[in-house]
Amino acid sequence: MLEAHHLTCVRDERVLFESLSLTVQPGEIVQIAGANGAGKTSLLRILTGLAAAEAGRVCWQGETISRQRETFHQQLLWLGHQPGVKAALTADENLRFYHPRQAQASRWAALAAVGLVGYEDVPVAQLSAGQQRRVALARLWLSEAALWVLDEPFTALDVTGIEMLTQRLERHAACGGAIILTTHQPLRAVSCPLRCITLNAPEVAA
Repeated sequence: MLEAHHLTCVRDERVLFESLSLTVQPGEIVQIAGANGAGKTSLLRILTGLAAAEAGRVCWQGETISRQRETFHQQLLWLGHQPGVKAALTADENLRFYHPRQAQASRWAALAAVGLVGYEDVPVAQLSAGQQRRVALARLWLSEAALWVLDEPFTALDVTGIEMLTQRLERHAACGGAIILTTHQPLRAVSCPLRCITLNAPEVAA
């Protein structure tokens, strides 16, 4: 589904990783691990086309993403480390912004799935950090994208929220979707193939 070939990433004149290759198959979760500063978020941004690698290429279904950017982005759901929700809008309005073709009933069902029944018309600015994260994650119940790339999706979630999200990831993989994620919290045993790729933090010159 997704292939990265010999990626090299340089930030602030430091090589974070080089000659990194990976593949992502339908039906699996790929976890990117590593210490702070190892380049996990940088790698995700390169894989989504939001940042350019110093060297190497990323391919979607056999063709570089730069040649089919619109097609690739239609099949991609990217959720960054920050919730990415608009504070002035309500929870429902945020979902409508990202998924304008989804009916209100579907949007409210997504909010219910993440434990936000009764918060549909509450401005996001009035929600806790965990609730704001849940508004962002509700997109996972509306998206038809095949590839999900998630940067620290479990941040600010309680135990119930982590389990709820883990089950949603399992269902997406079971339907042939693929997931790339970073997380500081260990994943429990999941019902789909799970691979972990560990990035080593670059050495800092004395």
